[in-house]
Amino acid sequence: MSGAAKTDPLRLGFMETMEVEGRGHIGGLLITNQNGRPLEFQCTTPVKPNRTQEILFGETLRPWLLGELIGCTLLDRVAIKPSLIVTSNLHLLELRNHTHIPVACTNDARTKIAEQGGTLRIGGNILRFHEAHGVDAELLSKQKHLLPDSADLAEPLERVREALAETIKTVFAR
Repeated sequence: MSGAAKTDPLRLGFMETMEVEGRGHIGGLLITNQNGRPLEFQCTTPVKPNRTQEILFGETLRPWLLGELIGCTLLDRVAIKPSLIVTSNLHLLELRNHTHIPVACTNDARTKIAEQGGTLRIGGNILRFHEAHGVDAELLSKQKHLLPDSADLAEPLERVREALAETIKTVFAR
């Protein structure tokens, strides 16, 4: 056996949510290798807050619903745990408060992020981290060499959205 230290492979998680009209929100989590090849996918059934929850949670409802409730459920379900979770929804950054895994929001067509403290540039992507976990950007900067310079972190998120749309069509067409 060689004396070289073994490093864990870089696994990326891509998490998105979608609102299903009249039924609530569903979420999906795609785990890929560092080259974007799918390793595992999980999705939730619709979760709809009741009126009392809407009143009591107020403006914190979406971060709780999407980040804590749906996000934690998806992360618990996957057998392959990611090294990083990427999303395009700022509300999903709340998940970081409930896991040791860094969670970042990428700049895609729907989310414009300025490069500043608590951000990390990977290829053409700027990742924004939860403000309470800004050190995540520093930690991941040491692993970004494992990703190709041409990495498009928004593209797998589109795959997740398409898979969720397909799931909605399949499940609710019955």
